[in-house]
Amino acid sequence: MEREEDKKIMKWKYNPPSLIKSVFSDFQWNSKVPNILITFDDGPNPNTTEFILKELDNNKIKSIFFCVGENIQKYPNLAKEIISEGHEIGNHTFKHQKITKQSVEEFSKSIQLTQEIVKENLNYEVKYFRPPHGRFDLRTKKILNQFQLQSVMWSLLTYDYKNDLNIVKFALAEYLRNDSIIVLHDSNKSKEIVVDSIKLILEKSSKKDYQIGTPSECLKHYS
Repeated sequence: MEREEDKKIMKWKYNPPSLIKSVFSDFQWNSKVPNILITFDDGPNPNTTEFILKELDNNKIKSIFFCVGENIQKYPNLAKEIISEGHEIGNHTFKHQKITKQSVEEFSKSIQLTQEIVKENLNYEVKYFRPPHGRFDLRTKKILNQFQLQSVMWSLLTYDYKNDLNIVKFALAEYLRNDSIIVLHDSNKSKEIVVDSIKLILEKSSKKDYQIGTPSECLKHYS
């Protein structure tokens, strides 16, 4: 019994438990079709974004980048490149702070400011949101509704930000499914392995005969 519990706890590190998914059923945890969606958090970033875009282009993959507002302000040309390459951009707050530590007013302001930055710099309407650090609470859905944003979580956290490709290999070997929403990071923490992580995802998916989907196929949006 203890071994089974250990397995569950281990799995929850990579794929959140069903109870959490049930309580927050308005959030999207898995692809809505049997296709894998690859996503990137925390960019844009001059040390990683262009390398990621090149690898995605080489493999004809479309993704969604959950961008931090202040990073779009710093690197607007990289954000424009994400859009011009046919990818989507999601809201990842203005400063990548834990929203559970913020007041409703602070959280709302962070979302609104990021929406405005994206609109001003990219002339782009954001439809999706992902909470930094995966932290959220019972207030989150109500606030997102005010901005007509859909929260997109994940069913496979790769821990690529630990910069250890062996951890990514383990995550994919154990928990990759045909409807996984996978998280990678467009940041300095993962810069040494992020391209290899993409290659690994494609390799593992191909071996299992899983298909890679696009954001429009895999995500739903509540208007």
